[in-house]
Amino acid sequence: MDEKEAPRVGAAVKRRRRALQLTLAVVASRSGLSVPFLSQIENERARPSRRSLELVAEALQTTAAELLAVAEAARTVDVVRAGEGTEELPAGVRRLVRGRQQLHALEFTGEQDAGREFQHRNAELLYVADGAAEVEAEGRAHRLGRGDSLYLSGGVPHRWRATEPGTRLVVVAVADHVEVEEE
Repeated sequence: MDEKEAPRVGAAVKRRRRALQLTLAVVASRSGLSVPFLSQIENERARPSRRSLELVAEALQTTAAELLAVAEAARTVDVVRAGEGTEELPAGVRRLVRGRQQLHALEFTGEQDAGREFQHRNAELLYVADGAAEVEAEGRAHRLGRGDSLYLSGGVPHRWRATEPGTRLVVVAVADHVEVEEE
């Protein structure tokens, strides 16, 4: 496997092993790989071949594909380029962070439906990258211009709308689940 094909899966292997309450020795016995090698994999000092990853996955009662998916989602550095992140989203919306369960970051461009009300369990930050927007929250309208941000604690119902053409609003929410309620 070359560098591009051998992702860092150590954290995913370690989490799965611990979730099953297995020792490295048990995984080594089940997989036929050595304890030192497994330790190196878990600590990101070694990258397993495809076959070694399959053996580890079998020992952990999962698949290599699942370990790779978990590893991909857990990457600590991930660049989303300007043209990416629009899959399966409405026009004018794109993800700024992919694969994260607890961090949601979206960019909204152009006119958005001001009739929709949002409410999230956890905190949220709205940042106006370009243009201007109006955010209604707690019975008040907050006018935001380029470079302004607005923080909402969890549970605060709110809605927003662009007030200038070409507005780009970045929304960052730290949550394990984002709920959207229609009014």
